[in-house]
Parts: sequence; C-alpha cells; structure tokens
Amino acid sequence: MVSGSCVARRSALLVVCALVALSSSPMPVRAVDEIQLYNGEIADVGQFTIQHHFNYAINGRKEPDFPGGLTPNHALNATPEFAWGITEWFELGLYIPWAIDSDGRFLSNWFKFRTLFVTPNADKKSFFYGLNFEYDYTAPRFSQTLFAMEIRPIIGWRNPQWELIVNPIVDLGFGKNGDIDFVPAVRLARTLSKDLALGVEYYTDLGRPGSFFPFQQQSHQLFGVIDFKIGDVDVDFGLGYGLTPGSDRFIAKTILTYALPVGGKQEYNPAIKAPPTMMPSMRQISPVEMASDPFAGMR
Repeated sequence: MVSGSCVARRSALLVVCALVALSSSPMPVRAVDEIQLYNGEIADVGQFTIQHHFNYAINGRKEPDFPGGLTPNHALNATPEFAWGITEWFELGLYIPWAIDSDGRFLSNWFKFRTLFVTPNADKKSFFYGLNFEYDYTAPRFSQTLFAMEIRPIIGWRNPQWELIVNPIVDLGFGKNGDIDFVPAVRLARTLSKDLALGVEYYTDLGRPGSFFPFQQQSHQLFGVIDFKIGDVDVDFGLGYGLTPGSDRFIAKTILTYALPVGGKQEYNPAIKAPPTMMPSMRQISPVEMASDPFAGMR
C-alpha cells in the first residue's frame, strides 16, 4: 500500500506544477456542472457506482462568464459519473458532462477523470479526510481552456446526529486563458434516520487567491438539501439561493446514486432465516432399539 506521506508528497508536487503552469488571466475557468460536497465515502473494493447530477438555473445570470460561454439562466447542467472502488482508500471515476441551454440545444463538455484518496471506512469514523483530483478535457462553451483540473481536499466530522464537511476546492485552468480559482464549500447536516438527512450547504466562487473578485462579483449560494432513499437509489435534492449579483439567484439540484452489488458479497439480513441442515441430528440408541427400528436414531 502507498504510504500517506508518499501520497502527500506526490500531491504537493502536482499542485506546485499546476500553479507554475497557470497564466494571470482574471476570468473564471469553467462552468459549474457538479454541486456537491464530497464526504469521504467511496465504493467498496471491486464495486461500481453510477451517479447522475442535475443542476437547473431557475433564475440564473443572464450573461456568460466569458465571451461565447454558456449562459447560466434556464440552463440544465448534468453529469453522469461512473466510479470504481480500487482499494479501501482509492476510487477511480469518469464523468461525461453535458448541458441543455435556454434555447434547447444539447451541448457536450467532453469528459473528466477523477482519482479520489480517502480515509478507509470514512463513513464509520468521527473524523475523516481525503483528497480528490479531477482532470478535465473541456469544450469551448464551458471553459476558456482545453485542459483544466480540480483539487478538492475533504475534511469532515460526524456523529450519529450531525455531520460537518468542508471542501476547500481549487480549480485550475491551463494555457493562455488559464487561471486559479478558489471555490470552497461547506455542509452541515442533521441525520434523522438511516436513510434521511436534512442539511444546509454553502458554495462560493471567490476568484484568484490573494486577488479575490469584489464581493458583489463573487458567487455565494446557500442550499437547503434533503437526502433520502427510493428503493436502492440514494437521492440528494436541494434548492439554492444566490446571495450576491455574481450568483445564480435560484437554482435546483438533484443527485441520483446507485451502487451495483459486488459479486459474491451478500449483506446479512436477519429477516432471512438460514436453511435447515440437510442431515437430521443423531441420538444415541440401544442395540435393542436399532434392531426393532433402524431409523429410530434419526427422529
């Protein structure tokens, strides 16, 4: 297994190389296609999961972030995500983002790869952490750069009633119009039952670290969310309100998640009784009983 210190050193080197490759453009690097806090949970080893994100700007910004970009107002951003659990601490993912603009046109945003490193069994720990890297190949309507990247640290605390998660995300764009963008997010949720939780999520887009956008141009969005389950599908639904002119005023989001069963692995269900033994129990019998009734010992 790769040690934590080795992963940390490689991650730090990757961040430094990414920062060196950036230019000084003040423009945002890409559109948002995923509104989610990462909680450190990953697929079981050998398991595949399917997740689909839908974000619709009910009342969004009327101008694109850059000339020729997607106008957020009345646009549906969506991202099917496929993940595979490699080890107890590593998950590999593939995104295929797309959107439908206000004119009803379908737009592809090519694809993204994801590598997620987390604390093993994060869902059972009171304190957990992780680090996610996304590598993007983007389309012109979504970004001013062909290649982009997301670095998402994950820090969280939970107990049976409450959950607090912080994702201090950094977005990177490479090339002539590339830049660095700080977009931290926070989630506070109350667990009501095994499959039901209510929460508040806060998403921001502050701009370049050390040279943030003026507050009115920053994006600050507050979401009320509910997490529940329909059959085998986990559902995350939220309604968000923009607090600044640089935010979409009203936006809705839904995340649907389905985890495929792992072959050969069965969860214990106390409602299902074990089958009776094929051979009945034997008891000691006397020679007289055996002579008179050969099957007496099997009753």
